[in-house]
Amino acid sequence: MMSGIRGKNTKPELLVRKMLHAAGFRYRLHDKALPGKPDMVFPKYRAVILVHGCFWHGHGCHLFRLPSTRTEFWKRKIDGNVERDREAVRKLRDTGWRVATVWECALKGKRRLQPDIVEKALVNWLHGESPQLEVTGSCSD
Repeated sequence: MMSGIRGKNTKPELLVRKMLHAAGFRYRLHDKALPGKPDMVFPKYRAVILVHGCFWHGHGCHLFRLPSTRTEFWKRKIDGNVERDREAVRKLRDTGWRVATVWECALKGKRRLQPDIVEKALVNWLHGESPQLEVTGSCSD
């Protein structure tokens, strides 16, 4: 079951890659030399983008719900993922990389953002100096 879950080339990741490529950005994918193997690496901007699924990375949004069966297993698994993410971001930042996280809820679901808003946020962040960015779905219904 879990072996069928993709860790890379997910639909949200492909959507972000497509919008940034169309905007003229070029990047490397899943660089194993960097902590956490970021989804997209922009060496020119010393920046990486992580595209996280809300369930697998424990985001507290409307797309995340802890399963009612084997609750302890899933809690440990997701907590481990969250801790691993936190450590990877810390290591990236410590080595001078800027880190953006795009959450799945920003791209799908009832609170998703318009694609042009996500694209504009990422483009502005890449061209800017801000060390970190988090793109998440809106809070309004």
